[in-house]
Amino acid sequence: MNDIRQMIDIFSPIALRVAATLRLADHVAAGADTLDELAKAAKVDADALRRLLRFLTCRGVFAEPSPGRYTLTGSAALLAADHPSRLREFLDLDTAGGRMDLAVCGGLLHTVRTGEAGYEAVFGQSFWDDLDTRPDLAGSFTALMTAVSRRLGPEVAAGYDWRDARHVVDVGGGAGFLLSAVLQRCPQARGTLVDLPATVARAQSTLDAAGVADRCAVQGGSFFDPLPEGGDVYVLSHVLHDWDDGPALSILRNCAAAAAATGGRVLVAERVIADDEHRALATEYDLRMAAIFGGARERSYDEFVTLAAAAGLAPGGVWHTSSQHWLMEWLPTT
Repeated sequence: MNDIRQMIDIFSPIALRVAATLRLADHVAAGADTLDELAKAAKVDADALRRLLRFLTCRGVFAEPSPGRYTLTGSAALLAADHPSRLREFLDLDTAGGRMDLAVCGGLLHTVRTGEAGYEAVFGQSFWDDLDTRPDLAGSFTALMTAVSRRLGPEVAAGYDWRDARHVVDVGGGAGFLLSAVLQRCPQARGTLVDLPATVARAQSTLDAAGVADRCAVQGGSFFDPLPEGGDVYVLSHVLHDWDDGPALSILRNCAAAAAATGGRVLVAERVIADDEHRALATEYDLRMAAIFGGARERSYDEFVTLAAAAGLAPGGVWHTSSQHWLMEWLPTT
């Protein structure tokens, strides 16, 4: 019963996200440590805030050394905006990441019943349409993806053997953080960044800051269209899990065709559902992708093998990063 009670607790995850959204840790750290001061700083109802803080202090997130006066614990410090974990950004319910969490909570039942995205059932439109109509959400999603790329880029650069790579093509590479990390590690290589025009417009400053702009071309385009040929390695990082098998196969086929033209290869960086210590996290992300996007999914390695074979690709090597991502190399068969 104790184990199942912990699993069915819905208030702790939501209460922590509310505290992060209201920036309670930052307000307390700035000196607003009484209930009235904190309610004024956060612009919330004082009685409702008292009840929220009572719940969180019982769980060690905040401390209450005297009635109505609050201090930070180690857990609360993680919610500060300047904490290097950037956890607050991921929990903020006013951002794209927060709305994705709400979509999972409110829409998973709809997804399991219908196979469709739960996000639309909760918010009345798809995730991408939501971003199109809410510039604030679009900006927060860009920041979220930037944080992921900043963290994963160096891992991909360090985790794969790039010694014979003279031309690296990052397909769906966003603002260029991953490609920048690879080019910094590989002074012999040049790069091409491919993504939608509005996305790659942000890449120049990233490449300039990394000191690799003179070795990198930026091309606006879709990975559903033919890709530039001449690459030694075509990188797909966090791309295929956004798509069901049909679209994912089209993306892989385009990469395979471009790579085959010059004897290149395809490198896929994704979470993989496997029988290992990371299985619980990978299955969590799988449900998250289903609830938010519908057909999107995390895959097992066997599923990647099947998908790659249909695209004309055979398995090469496999490497693992410290953040539980797999680096899977695929070689054209034609």
